[in-house]
Amino acid sequence: MARAEAMPLPDSMALAQAPASEAPRPGLSDFIDRHLGWFTLGPAIVLLVLLTIYPIVNLVLMAGSTINFQQGHEIWKFSLWSNLATLLHDGIFGVALRNTAIYAAISVAVEMVLGLGLAILVSSMRRGKGILRTLLIVPILLPPVAIGSMWKLMYSFDFGVLNQIVTGVGLQPVNWLGSTSLALMSVIIVDVWHWTPFVFLILFAAVEGLPSEVIEAARIDGAGTWSIVFKIIIPLLKPAIVVAALFRMILAFKVFDEIFLLTSGGPGNATEVVSLHLYQVFFEQNQLGYGAMMSVAIIAATVVFIWIGHRVSSAMGRL
Repeated sequence: MARAEAMPLPDSMALAQAPASEAPRPGLSDFIDRHLGWFTLGPAIVLLVLLTIYPIVNLVLMAGSTINFQQGHEIWKFSLWSNLATLLHDGIFGVALRNTAIYAAISVAVEMVLGLGLAILVSSMRRGKGILRTLLIVPILLPPVAIGSMWKLMYSFDFGVLNQIVTGVGLQPVNWLGSTSLALMSVIIVDVWHWTPFVFLILFAAVEGLPSEVIEAARIDGAGTWSIVFKIIIPLLKPAIVVAALFRMILAFKVFDEIFLLTSGGPGNATEVVSLHLYQVFFEQNQLGYGAMMSVAIIAATVVFIWIGHRVSSAMGRL
């Protein structure tokens, strides 16, 4: 019989029977392939630790200490309970917290109504939609310094355009920024003018993404404009409305530049907010430990608020 031809061995078996000296050696490229994730994430992790985690840990340590400077050196002294007691008995912080809550609640409520109305109105336009959308977002493109200077001139008691209009109709000029009863509302008006376009952009994108078939079917069934808005459009926009309101509440709670430029917290404490009071404690009174304690309290309140907003958003998304 003829000898049967030897069948070729599979690659794996041939590799196994190959001499050890001929086995492929791992090189630099293999090492990079195995650790590519760490190479790409490493710089981001380092930046996260240096710019986020370390400052937070340092802020927490500062919150439980009193920090003084002697001969160019920091002197840390543990005073957690003292800082906490100062926070609880700080009357200005209570006033600032109340003003911040009023400021955020009123401004965000008005901005949500105006932003939603503008989003629905502009979305329903057939011509000029792009031009009007561009004009509406101009306020959020202006720097806060320019906005504060512009509105301070408009609110001027002697030569402001608002008092010129008031006196033009036979009324007495109004001290918009110098009255304890009007100063906070005057600043709220500036915030509404500044941030309504932000809400408009979010809700306008959401309105543009709504299914047109549902709205057209409602029109064919005889539904009026108001019925479509309140029974179809707004229910479908619930997740976007919650997101826009959450973002605006966070930004309104951190307001600083507009109030600092317009009133600096005055007259008295009429427009004092938590961020402005925190600035004064840190940089004017030089109470670093107590300022850190106040910062930790504000961060904790913000985290709780974000968690509540997330739960509300999830619940509304399941409806």
